[in-house]
Amino acid sequence: MKAAVIVFPGSNCDRDVAVAVDRIMGTKPIMLWHRETEVPDLDLIVVPGGFSYGDYLRSGAMAAHSPVMREVKAQAEKGVRVLGICNGFQILTEAGLLPGALMRNRGLKFICKDVHLKVESAGSDFTRGYRDGEVVRYPVAHHDGNYFADDETLARVEGQGQVAFRYAHPDGRVDDAANINGSRNNIAGLFNERRTVLGLMPHPERLIDDHLGGTDGVPMFKSLLEALS
Repeated sequence: MKAAVIVFPGSNCDRDVAVAVDRIMGTKPIMLWHRETEVPDLDLIVVPGGFSYGDYLRSGAMAAHSPVMREVKAQAEKGVRVLGICNGFQILTEAGLLPGALMRNRGLKFICKDVHLKVESAGSDFTRGYRDGEVVRYPVAHHDGNYFADDETLARVEGQGQVAFRYAHPDGRVDDAANINGSRNNIAGLFNERRTVLGLMPHPERLIDDHLGGTDGVPMFKSLLEALS
């Protein structure tokens, strides 16, 4: 299996996710610099978290127009799996690979803590290692994680089953009290229509070992390994 991690100026989770891919999937990913204009044949591309280009203009706005993202979009159109985490989710929405946008958190503060998520759909290459309705725990670290889409778009993604994860209570209840950043419908992670692209604000790569505090992120990488090998 061939994987790559995109590296932008300001990325700070690129090595974290590279370690997760190497350790769990057994393949050392290519680290692709943002100025690259050619991408080799790949099975998986990860757009990692961080503060690409210093989050100037809007989070992910400048990165979405970097040379490498033209190739990422082309690969995604061919069906290559693309995983965007935190800033990566922001970049994917800015690049038009996912609908909606990520806005400032409702409380206008940076949030850094573990959160609980309800798995809305285990029917994808990213989530087949989980169960529908399962509650997992991932860390978050973002200031602009408030997912927004207009009513028409929101109805479409809900109707097409594109919601992957929602912010929830430990018992799986989904309500506003569990909504850490004000995201519409508690959306924490979202697929494209073909379920070949996933963007999510929480960080599965930060919980892949008991020494890191848990292993709830492991099934995501094992799911991809099983699907793409």
